[in-house]
Amino acid sequence: MAFRVRTITAGDHAAFNASQPAVSFLQTPAWASVKSEWGSESLGWFDDRDQLVGAGLVLYRRLPGVKTSLAYLPEGPVIDWASDDLAGRLGPLVEHLKRSGAFAIRIGTTVAARTWSAATVKAAIADPGITRLSDVPPDTVNDVAAQARVQLRHLGWRPPKEDEGFSAGQPRWVFQVPLAGKDENQLLKGMNQLWRRNIKKAGKAGVVVTQGGIGDLPDFYRVYLETAKRDHFIPRPFSYFPAVFEALLAEDKDRIRLYLAHHEGDLVAATIWIRVGQHAWYSYGASSTAKREVRGSNAVQWQMVTDALAAGCTVYNLRGITDTVDENDPHLGLIQFKVGTGGEAVEYLGEWDLPLNRLLYKAFDVYMSRRS
Repeated sequence: MAFRVRTITAGDHAAFNASQPAVSFLQTPAWASVKSEWGSESLGWFDDRDQLVGAGLVLYRRLPGVKTSLAYLPEGPVIDWASDDLAGRLGPLVEHLKRSGAFAIRIGTTVAARTWSAATVKAAIADPGITRLSDVPPDTVNDVAAQARVQLRHLGWRPPKEDEGFSAGQPRWVFQVPLAGKDENQLLKGMNQLWRRNIKKAGKAGVVVTQGGIGDLPDFYRVYLETAKRDHFIPRPFSYFPAVFEALLAEDKDRIRLYLAHHEGDLVAATIWIRVGQHAWYSYGASSTAKREVRGSNAVQWQMVTDALAAGCTVYNLRGITDTVDENDPHLGLIQFKVGTGGEAVEYLGEWDLPLNRLLYKAFDVYMSRRS
């Protein structure tokens, strides 16, 4: 089948996304408003009956001093990745973006390539001879991802090198809690003993979790800055968060939520939850250094998990991890915290690059690496 790719309206794009079980929030037309420093375009894939069968949000980042751009589809496009003819779908995209002046294209897919259960991850952490989860046999392997990987390589696409490449990318390793077919009791039982004890402890201590609004973002940001200082990461500017809320809420009044955990009037934890269709994400989190013993972070996570279940979600996504299970790696604590939810580590097929001008592609790679 011959597919055609052309620009579509934000309304048509949003309507297509709404027809899908789940789409990354990075592939909603609203996300273009968040990434205002990038150019943007909604694209549609049309079949031989002129029916819209795929869509993608393209973000354009201009290379300084030249009239050409990186064309980036974060966690997209939304096409049939199980097809044995990805050339028929990606070829028209490449031609469209060439005409738009792109020097390189980066696409991403959240097709799960491999998964590791919580039990497998915990066993790997406990084994001093294992330092990376990727060295551990997975619990599941997805043939669809394997087939897509072969096709992408054949078509000239290449995955970014590990821990390298321009810093536009999304995580290839994530931690998710499957929700389909489960109730609250099953989800709680699936968590480890420490998580269950901490959730119970938070309730006994009087931690109260509520939903806030844009007006509560300064409170979130205060604790977020405290978290950034404690955990040694560079925080986003405050202006980013109202922009995200305003853009996503304009598309769907329940697309994004702010959760606040208070103890005796003190804000002890705060998180941001995003949902598109049947997929919910834990996007940002913050916690105070004081009153860590009341376990506000566990309480607010549990509230988000149960709310995702109530909203009809099949996946609760805790976002990025690394594949380290080395006890000396500072990132180990992140996967240890998330594995306590009883979910699974997932390796996506991930992001792939197609250089159209190799010299400019390399120059942009260096430019973004220096910026990061």
